Amino acid sequence: MNIFKAFLAMCLLIINVGVSAESADGKPIDIVVYRSPSCGCCGKWLEHLKQNNFNVKDIVTDDVQAIKDKSGVSKEMASCHTAIVDGYVVEGHVPANDIKTLLKTKPKIVGIAVPGMPAGTPGMEMGGKKEPYNVMSFDRENQYQIFKSYKGD
Repeated sequence: MNIFKAFLAMCLLIINVGVSAESADGKPIDIVVYRSPSCGCCGKWLEHLKQNNFNVKDIVTDDVQAIKDKSGVSKEMASCHTAIVDGYVVEGHVPANDIKTLLKTKPKIVGIAVPGMPAGTPGMEMGGKKEPYNVMSFDRENQYQIFKSYKGD
């Protein structure tokens, strides 16, 4: 029984260390989001970020495309909103944990994106419907790679 208790204590320690390591120093992560005034799903994504320890600066603009062009977001990677965090571009309904992974690993890319607006992504919840989707990384040469894959229903 003592071995079981020791094993359980070790598992709890690993879980606790993992949780504290994920939030790093506990400070909110500053992110600037550019979105259209007519888009409701963008507001839901902002709430997702806030619930995951992001300090959101919300900039409503009638010309989100200008931000995409300036930030190097191609048509293939485009979605409804564009964010900037620590020098990286985050396009579309990217889960907060993937943004945190990006900031921890600091790859040499322009940013990450969820192209389009797949159902089931953060901010695009539609009941229980979840489409499969990929979070893609992209660079200045418009080269794309899968950053993380999500399965649908």
